[in-house]
Amino acid sequence: MSGSPSPGRPRPRAVRLGPRSVAALVLVGAVGVGGFGWPLLADPGAQVNAHSQDAPWLFAVLLVLLVAVVAATISESGLGPKAVAMLGVLAATGAALRPIGAGTAGIEPMFFLLVLSGRVLGPGFGFVLGAVTMFASALLTGGVGPWMPFQMLSMGWFTMGAGLLPAPDRLRGRGELAMLAAYGCLAAVAYGTVMNLAGWPFLHSMASSVAFDPHDPVHENLVRFLAYCLATSLGWDLGRAVVTVALTLTVGGPLLRALRRATRRAAFETPVTFEP
Repeated sequence: MSGSPSPGRPRPRAVRLGPRSVAALVLVGAVGVGGFGWPLLADPGAQVNAHSQDAPWLFAVLLVLLVAVVAATISESGLGPKAVAMLGVLAATGAALRPIGAGTAGIEPMFFLLVLSGRVLGPGFGFVLGAVTMFASALLTGGVGPWMPFQMLSMGWFTMGAGLLPAPDRLRGRGELAMLAAYGCLAAVAYGTVMNLAGWPFLHSMASSVAFDPHDPVHENLVRFLAYCLATSLGWDLGRAVVTVALTLTVGGPLLRALRRATRRAAFETPVTFEP
């Protein structure tokens, strides 16, 4: 038995996204793009560039509120007690996995768990799981700061993307693991690159050749940003990608089967009833 659903049978979902949940995700995604990409999107003469040291803090506060709204909206759409229990277990496991490598050379096994969880449990559950896991791990490791909301949103996107991959009845076995490994590799590098945007504007005062300059046009700042990524985080991003791929290909199969077995037994879409 592969643990995959039979062809033609809909995948069990811990959360079914409704119109309001989708609208909330689109809203927070649009604000998130603005929060991450404003240094490259804003005109050099725009007012936001006059406050380049304050803008990340403002976006951080806004993102906290929006992520909370999205989580509440998705919960209202059907995050029942069974799904909450599954969310707690997976978020606690992910938060416990993060300090294992302490980010050294990109050794972060949490990413591999979130890829597989998002794959099995779907994009709605995946977004909430990614954000909650990053919040819990920040509290556990003392990594609370203006970067935390950006991490929560990025991890929410990371895990949600795994839930949007093609359905398992179209791709199974080694092919599915290869697809998840490829996604994990690309997403792990993309996560690090996107997170660089959250801290890069703070380098403005350093007058470095790779620092953000609000007076330069977009293409020059883009070159500076790419140079900054190559000089500072590419080694960690590649290490994270390699660890994610290796764990997905080696232990991904058994974990996928375990998650799918737990999902079937949980019967998320069956309401909980209490008999007298």
